[in-house]
Amino acid sequence: MTLRAPLILIAAMAPTMGQAWSFSPDPICTLTHQADAAEIAITYDDSLPEYALFITLRQGEWPASASFEMTFQGGIPVTIGTTRHVISADGATLSVRDRGFGNVLDGIEFNAGLAALAGGARVTADTRDAAEAVQAFRACPADIPALS
Repeated sequence: MTLRAPLILIAAMAPTMGQAWSFSPDPICTLTHQADAAEIAITYDDSLPEYALFITLRQGEWPASASFEMTFQGGIPVTIGTTRHVISADGATLSVRDRGFGNVLDGIEFNAGLAALAGGARVTADTRDAAEAVQAFRACPADIPALS
């Protein structure tokens, strides 16, 4: 019976184990998170230079929408939005590209959660464990221009 306790603990933790924010410098600077309803990825390609946000739904499609917004809740609550977003041909991925992502990175790093909204669809993610990964992303590569 005592052997079951560790297995139960591991099973209980399994849904949250792979969900931490993570950073990878290869092939381009990438910040990722596995939220319950979607995968969130932010990239920075210094050859362009350009940031890109991708939110890929695990099920369903993003509805058509004239605007996209992200709200951040916690230490520095803020809402940001744009009309310059694209929904993939299969409808599962929403993307936004820009030369500055300071507000997005600040929102993820300094808050407890985010909500991404477009056309009535809503994706949420916990950002409480994101600070270290965001800081590594900001430092990749060393010559990233000042964020705006």
